[in-house]
Amino acid sequence: MSADARFWNKIAPKYAKSKIRDEDAYRYTLERTRSYLGAEDSVLELGCGTGSTAIELARGVKRIIATDLSATMLEIGRERAWDAGVGNVEFQCCSPGTAPEGPFDAVLAHNLLHLLPDLEQDLQETAARVRPGGLFISKTPCLGEHRSSWKHWIFRALIPLMELAGKAPGHVDFISIRRLETAVQNAGFEIIETGNSPPAVPSRYLVARRR
Repeated sequence: MSADARFWNKIAPKYAKSKIRDEDAYRYTLERTRSYLGAEDSVLELGCGTGSTAIELARGVKRIIATDLSATMLEIGRERAWDAGVGNVEFQCCSPGTAPEGPFDAVLAHNLLHLLPDLEQDLQETAARVRPGGLFISKTPCLGEHRSSWKHWIFRALIPLMELAGKAPGHVDFISIRRLETAVQNAGFEIIETGNSPPAVPSRYLVARRR
């Protein structure tokens, strides 16, 4: 088991009970994502956590395979899907690089890309799982923005200390919007929608179509 998997397994019960920090931003993102999905679509979600987004979107698609490194997170997700009466979500424990190959009509990665050790390589592997003309939809905290802000430098100082103390995962990348979008395009996608929600320490919402 990797160090990241152990970290997420450890915090899973607390994570499951925590409230969404910005409910309006989450709902907006959810509805934008839902608008791109169809009733016959097969969807892969990377880094699904406890499955909240997969369960919300499941009734509008044919099936969702929801994946995560944390077996404990996934067990909570299975219980939530059962309680919600949702039967077309399948939970699998794996990394983005070992996720089912598909190809899928859409691959989702919300609040994940800044935690990957090799963004460019993982996006290349993700693109291979999207059918030509299919979609990649993500939302990523771009911690590399606002370098002149005092908040940026506080994040820079605190996160390594939190990692050492076991209070943060083993890798947190300070991605800029430019680097994120360049990596997505270099992986073989055409970006068709972007936005920041919320805009402070921008969480970049991005929809891209595979060429």
